[in-house]
Amino acid sequence: MPIPTNNNINGNTLPTRVHIFGSAYMGNVRYYAAMLAAGGDVAIDADERIGKNAWMHNHCRIMGANGPQALTVPVEHIDAAGGIVMQDLRIAEHGDWRRVHWGALFSAYGKTPFFEYVADDLKAVYDSHHKWLIDFNMALHNVIVEFLDLPINTATWHSIDCNGAPIDDWRGKIGGKRPDSEKSIIDVPYYNIWNSRHGFAPALSIIDLLMNCGRESIFILLKMLNRILI
Repeated sequence: MPIPTNNNINGNTLPTRVHIFGSAYMGNVRYYAAMLAAGGDVAIDADERIGKNAWMHNHCRIMGANGPQALTVPVEHIDAAGGIVMQDLRIAEHGDWRRVHWGALFSAYGKTPFFEYVADDLKAVYDSHHKWLIDFNMALHNVIVEFLDLPINTATWHSIDCNGAPIDDWRGKIGGKRPDSEKSIIDVPYYNIWNSRHGFAPALSIIDLLMNCGRESIFILLKMLNRILI
């Protein structure tokens, strides 16, 4: 990702701040609220070193008839000592996980208001058989951003691209397995077809918000940043 530049008053070219995020498997709503907080121009770090305890890169949580459910994309062995660079993390093709995940999404959201409008595009990503996790995640991210019409521009970033630009680093701060402590982002309840059975669950995958609220989702995300009253 080439770093954008701005000109200062002396005509010298200076690098613009880079907002860096880790790659996420259908990242949670707080992850996407953070992207809006960053101004919409974000970089996904392809050089991030992934350890065995990493979570958001290949896990997400959805809400179904039986409550919150975790989905895990299997990946090839990660060395316990040194980990692996995100761009080299290969998806492991075993357990028929693509069919299992799509079945879980259909079961959870097949009766939601917006499933039929985005299902074909999402299914095409699952059927594409990406080899690399970062490419699979980015393909899903692009479908989500386009469908929700979010003002988010995303590119893959390598540390060599920085060129001394100041960094706004969200890696490890947002979107993980445990609740984060980012106080600038609040949890906002929204309509979910399973609310009457399970109540509101914060920090579910963005796909949960998308399926239940469609393009109204942006108002929820902005509310999470205290930028709009709804």
